[in-house]
Amino acid sequence: MNKEEKYDLVLALTAQMKEYGNFYITDTSDLSVAKINDIRRKCFESDITMKVAKNSLIKKAMEAAGDDYAPIFDVLKGSSSILFSKSATAPAKLIKQLRKKSDKPILKAAYIDSAIFIGDSEIDTLIKLKSKEQLIGEVIGLLQSPAKNVISALQSGGTIIAGLVKTLQERG
Repeated sequence: MNKEEKYDLVLALTAQMKEYGNFYITDTSDLSVAKINDIRRKCFESDITMKVAKNSLIKKAMEAAGDDYAPIFDVLKGSSSILFSKSATAPAKLIKQLRKKSDKPILKAAYIDSAIFIGDSEIDTLIKLKSKEQLIGEVIGLLQSPAKNVISALQSGGTIIAGLVKTLQERG
């Protein structure tokens, strides 16, 4: 790979880091070409983009992206693959599924909406993460609940008041 190709790869990785906002760095070393191709196919089916790159190029892309990725730099050793997804949990679920048949890929680190997760022990935590949309929905639901109670009380109270007014008008 010449300098221009490396530069282009760094630009592409930087753009994907900014576009997706979520990425996982995994260890896929010692896997056969057939197994790597199987992982790529499953990534494609799960709407995950997989790239294999040298650690130094991944680090340069992180530095160019501008966020604080410094804690991830320590895990950039050995062979690394990077998984990009709009869904914060999809790569974790895929890794967990793949690990039922093999001991790899191993999670080195994950970057999810500015939160950094280091180590393979974080897989279960990442699977349980809720998306922004889910969290916003829950907050809106919590905020709507008291308002619904007030509206309901006013509506039922309004019926009682209307009944009293009608009774008073009939009496005269």
